[in-house]
Amino acid sequence: MAEGNRGHIRLTSHPGSRGPARFPLHWGAATAAERGPVIATVNAGADRNAIGAHGGSYSIYRALAISSGAMDPQARPDLHDTSPVCEIGPHPQWCDPGKIVSLDPWGHRVAHDFGELIDQGVDLRPSIAITKARLTLHEIKEAIAAGRLAVDGEIVHEAGDVSVTKIAVDPVWWLPGVAERFGVKEGDLRRCLFEQTGGMYPELVTRPDLSVFLPPIGGMTLYIFGDVAELGSKKLTCRVHDECNGSDVFGSDICTCRPYLTHGIEEATRAAQDGGVGLIVYNRKEGRALGEVTKFLVYNARKRQPGGDQAATYFERTECVAGVQDARFQQLMPDVIHWLGISRIDRFVSMSNMKYDALVGGGIEIGERVPIPAELIPPDASVEMEAKKAAGYFTPEGAPSEEALKKVVGRDLGKF
Repeated sequence: MAEGNRGHIRLTSHPGSRGPARFPLHWGAATAAERGPVIATVNAGADRNAIGAHGGSYSIYRALAISSGAMDPQARPDLHDTSPVCEIGPHPQWCDPGKIVSLDPWGHRVAHDFGELIDQGVDLRPSIAITKARLTLHEIKEAIAAGRLAVDGEIVHEAGDVSVTKIAVDPVWWLPGVAERFGVKEGDLRRCLFEQTGGMYPELVTRPDLSVFLPPIGGMTLYIFGDVAELGSKKLTCRVHDECNGSDVFGSDICTCRPYLTHGIEEATRAAQDGGVGLIVYNRKEGRALGEVTKFLVYNARKRQPGGDQAATYFERTECVAGVQDARFQQLMPDVIHWLGISRIDRFVSMSNMKYDALVGGGIEIGERVPIPAELIPPDASVEMEAKKAAGYFTPEGAPSEEALKKVVGRDLGKF
């Protein structure tokens, strides 16, 4: 058994030793009350019905704050005035346990649906927050100057900033559903999660009665352009983007990540101005979910090999360093689309077959696929484009033309 803060004791090796759970979870139930609250705080004691911790990717920082005396271990959030700025759902997909397995569809409604329990002292935390903001990007200002976007005072403002609704989502995994999505046995999944986190969460293997896990990984942020209430009913332009800190934030030119992200934002903005809705899904999956250290090691390996950086060995060098070419595995990605109540994406701003196949396989209809314009591809990113084309990452109809790419990279791509 493990000792928690201020004398709290958590048993990790005796499932059922405390009798029936006070708050059992019924994933896919029709209402929040029937589903039950997700409780994963140390302070909750015997009420805990989930493995892990809320805001798991920052739990170590909380531990440092508590150990240094900067934070009271018994502190609880004051949720007054933190409610969402707009309504999301409930949607029919929330009641289908096969549609959403990697986030809590009721996670933004905790204070609303379980207010009485919070007043009684149950330690409940939201896993989704919804607010409003404006985005300021020099690429948007350039689009305005070039006449591709117009200032309308509602979506695009005089200063060049764009109004959006922002949604932050922390991961909440229903382990039986995650295992089924990946075609593995739940027991095998739980054992691998336990082993690959260095035994950080023993309940994964000792508490099969706990089926919900809040993993210590980054979540996602959604940016919605236009009226949130019209998601699922008006024409939708969407980009699903996986994090690339070097390009997205610092403008590194070895890949197409920021150019494609800002192109997606421009397309989403235009969609809202045209009476539809735009959506950017930003997933925390740095370096194909391998991390920046691994990514930078791969950069070195690629550039130091005989003949320099080559499309033919692009993925081989990644696998040599990381053991896998790509760990993003898009099987869980469609969940957030289902959470928003979306069944069709009219314009999908992505060339990725992995993303496309995951969405279509999850029952999302996709109309047009929008490639990155060839002129937005940095010259140093040509190897990435060549390698992805050769590896079948995107299909010819979902990519810039051969001639357009040749103009950018300055050489014939046929041999790839």
